Amino acid sequence: MPLRPNGLARAAVRLRPAAFAGTFVALLMTVAIVSACGILLESGARASLPPTRYAQAPVVVAADQQIHWQAGSGEGAYEEAVRVPERARVDAALLERLAPLGRAVPDVVFPVRGEGDSGPVEASGWGAAAFTGTALAGGRAPGAPGEVVLGAGAGAGAGAGAGAAGERITLDTPVGKREFRVVGRAGGTGVWFSDAEARALSGHPGALDAVVLFDADPERVRAAVDGRAQVLTGAARAVDPQLAGAKDLLTGLGGSFGGIAALVAVFTAAGTVALSVGQRSREFALLRAVGATPRQIRRIVATEALLVAPAAGVLGCVPGIGLAVWWFGQLQAKGAIPAGVELAVSWIPLVCAAGVGLVTALLAGWAAARRPARIRPGQALAAAAVERLRPGWIRTPLGIAALAGGAACAGLAATSGGDDAANAALGVVMLFMLAVALLGPLIARACAGVLGLPLRAAGASGSLAAANSRAHARRLASAITPIVLAMAFSSVLVFLHTSEEEATRQQQAAGLLADHVITDPPADARGGVAITRTSVLAMFGTGPERRFQSASAQGVAGDVTTVQDLGVREGSLGTLRPGTVAVDRALAESARLGVGDRVELRLPDGVPADPEIVAVYTRGLGLGQVTLPASDLTGHTTAGRATELLVRGPVPAGLGPAVSPSEWTTAQSTEREVSAWANAVMAAVLGGFAAVAAANTLVMTVLDRRRELRMLRLVGSTRRQVLRMLRWEALLIGGAGVTLGTAIALATLYPLTKAVTGAPPHVPPVLYASFAAAALALGLTATLLPAHWSLRRRTGGV
Repeated sequence: MPLRPNGLARAAVRLRPAAFAGTFVALLMTVAIVSACGILLESGARASLPPTRYAQAPVVVAADQQIHWQAGSGEGAYEEAVRVPERARVDAALLERLAPLGRAVPDVVFPVRGEGDSGPVEASGWGAAAFTGTALAGGRAPGAPGEVVLGAGAGAGAGAGAGAAGERITLDTPVGKREFRVVGRAGGTGVWFSDAEARALSGHPGALDAVVLFDADPERVRAAVDGRAQVLTGAARAVDPQLAGAKDLLTGLGGSFGGIAALVAVFTAAGTVALSVGQRSREFALLRAVGATPRQIRRIVATEALLVAPAAGVLGCVPGIGLAVWWFGQLQAKGAIPAGVELAVSWIPLVCAAGVGLVTALLAGWAAARRPARIRPGQALAAAAVERLRPGWIRTPLGIAALAGGAACAGLAATSGGDDAANAALGVVMLFMLAVALLGPLIARACAGVLGLPLRAAGASGSLAAANSRAHARRLASAITPIVLAMAFSSVLVFLHTSEEEATRQQQAAGLLADHVITDPPADARGGVAITRTSVLAMFGTGPERRFQSASAQGVAGDVTTVQDLGVREGSLGTLRPGTVAVDRALAESARLGVGDRVELRLPDGVPADPEIVAVYTRGLGLGQVTLPASDLTGHTTAGRATELLVRGPVPAGLGPAVSPSEWTTAQSTEREVSAWANAVMAAVLGGFAAVAAANTLVMTVLDRRRELRMLRLVGSTRRQVLRMLRWEALLIGGAGVTLGTAIALATLYPLTKAVTGAPPHVPPVLYASFAAAALALGLTATLLPAHWSLRRRTGGV
């Protein structure tokens, strides 16, 4: 009778569903994670907003909101780009060049404040009414200096009772407080001046946010601009910095994190498939003994994959879509994504995810079936009866290489700074995890030998558990690896953030000398040191790998040493003047710069600068990585004014409410909640998947041992003794997983936190204990529940 591989595969799935349930769950979870990340990636690529401010503007000339530079060298050179921290503007001289091509309207937008504690309102020139649709509700348009039109909802922002025509009001503008006469009312909540006065009050009279043209040919406009600005038409007129940030966030989550998550998922699913195939080595050995060819064995495994993987792929897309919808909704609720951006769910990420699951099943099955397929028929049953002890000649060198690569990457990360070091974390973990997987049997045998010593003192059950673990090192490795994965990834993601938070808090507490902090002070405030908090782009790295990265910055007006102790390590802040800068030690070390060198910067609006370094300090994480004279930032920030006033002694009258340094530190921590939440979600996704995989593997392992457990019962072991043995084995597995996961996390975290914060990792004991307890509880639960079920069945044979 001829052997029918397809029929055998279908019969195996039908008659032994428990053997394939673990594979199905692993593939389903893989497809869910890959599809969710793919949906976020596609949403980021397709994210768009309808034009709002420029909806009625036919042609908009605006600055490119990214800076571009050449990275690499020679034939490997490529272009990179990064978004500027704040609004980039065009040269006001462009207005005259474009005027002959059509009706050119300058546009500037800046915040102003009225008297009292009211919030800022948006101010612009009245010429913007031509494309925003703003209409007068009374009075006339502003035409002379000192005249203003108030929006219907701007009365509170402009001062109590403001709004009557002819009334005089005081507004706090980026260039100081000014008195204006109300000449009209308009719809909306803004404030309008004449175009000339708006440019003067904005704080950047030589630059415009945009130039809007009517009755102009876009091609002629592009020729006139000659690459010095962007000419926007159609959907590109939606100039919204939040949209660019949302695109970066979604593509980063879907691409960078999604790639790591996909590798983890595929890595774990492949291990589960290999375990499922390996557990049936006795069956494949019997087929080889009765004449099955290697091709037929491989065909059986491939057919099983084709029977399980498509169903797992289809069903896995459902939780994948649900995860993407929840994740996107949470980001939108936290303000990280504008309300107008929608989640894009198409067939592309779903089909790709299902394809990844299918390919993973086929490749893992093929790799696991290689040994039983190629072994000689006469040796098949004997080889399947005992576990192979010698290390694989392919796996072992690859595992050693992965271990060495992880150590080398951790060392490189220790010499990097900022985002480079943080972004290296998951890559280092992946290499160490790959080493654990490839060297699993050797590591498991070592763990069984070391942790088995105290087990032997626990009586017969403990001794049997230690002997079992050592004799079945491959089975032990397949159970330990997912727990290591869950512990390592969760620890790195969570404790990297706690380390940064602790270092930031300590630096702020030690470095802030002021008695009071006044947030959003008047533009012409006196009596303290004015601080302008913003971000700049700094060139990190050296050689062909140089690239711009965002760095927190502060512009100081006054003697900063009286209100801040930045922890100066080199140079002196007393020599800080226009054209100079002080930088944090991480930035200096990354760029290999010191006092007297010049650092390549892009100011908040993208304007290049190369100030001379006069000091290097150590508290940049908490207070600002770059410290500049406030005059160097004039005209280069969106607000155009100081954001804080640091005061020693009593608070001068009329400067508004003040907060204590501790309250200010707490508020700064609150602003980082989105980052903390994102880290927690990534840890939950990766750690949760690894936890499910670990439980899945343990259940599969215990169910595969039913024959062994019944044999123990037949030779006289009681049910309690068998369960006690399994409990000791579960504790050994959990303890080994926690120990290895902790070692990988510390090997990753220590160089990274030293590079980012200058301090060792901060691991909250309660949080770490909860991770370890969860791993041990997972091992015990996933082992004892199926064991109870198996032992409830009557022992009638083996």
